[in-house]
Order: sequence, then C-alpha cells, then structure tokens
Amino acid sequence: MASAYLWLKVGHILAVISWMAAFLYLPRLMVYHADAAPGSDKSETFKVMERRLLRGIMTPAMIATWVFGIALATVADAWVSGWLHAKLLLVLGLSAMHGMNAGWVRAFAEDRNTRSGRFFRIVNEIPAVALILIVILVVLKPF
Repeated sequence: MASAYLWLKVGHILAVISWMAAFLYLPRLMVYHADAAPGSDKSETFKVMERRLLRGIMTPAMIATWVFGIALATVADAWVSGWLHAKLLLVLGLSAMHGMNAGWVRAFAEDRNTRSGRFFRIVNEIPAVALILIVILVVLKPF
C-alpha cells in the first residue's frame, strides 16, 4: 500500500506541475494575442498555440490532477482533514478558471475577444496565488 501511495503522489505532482505550467503560459499567450489584429498571421498562430496547449496539455493535466488527487485522498483516508477541504475549494476554483480559459480560447478562435492584454496579465497571477496557498495547506496542514 505504501508503494502505491508513493506512485500516486508522483503522478499527482507531475500532473499538477503540467497543469500549472499551462495555467501560467496560456494567459501569457492571450496577453500577446489580444494585441494581434484579428485574422492576421500572428493571430492565427496564437490560435493554434492556445488550442494545442489547452487540449493537448492543460485539460489532460487537469483531469490527471483530479484523478491522482482523489486516489491519494482515498488511500490516505484524508477526506475528513480540514486542510484537504480548503485545498479542494482552491482546486475547484482553479477548475473554474480552467473553464474560463477554455472560453477565452474559444473567443479568440472565433475572433470575438473583447478583453485587453492587461486583463490577461491580471488573470495570469491568480493560479500562482492559488498554488502558493495550496502548497502551504499541503505541507503545513494547519487544520
């Protein structure tokens, strides 16, 4: 059982790293895409990059994060832990942000983005703050 737990933890950590990398990169692409003229070569290149990042890395990483995380909490019997409830709340927030990112990618793909580069710069910071809070909860287990 201890070996399975460690392998689940490895999978969870790798999935989280991949999800967060995509979370930090996708809004940055949108910062630059917001400044590109719709229909331009630059805009079309950003559309491909955003779609591939979302579908090829970000969404599979989010799914793997949830699968490994649920498995870890089950194996560790941690469902009653207060820190886990707080972490899950933050991860639910990140999952909602994931959905918003997917919507913004769709808006760019359809040349109907109305958001500024500044908006995406601000959005780019939210996952980093959530990650810091999650790591504090997991390592310190304050409650």
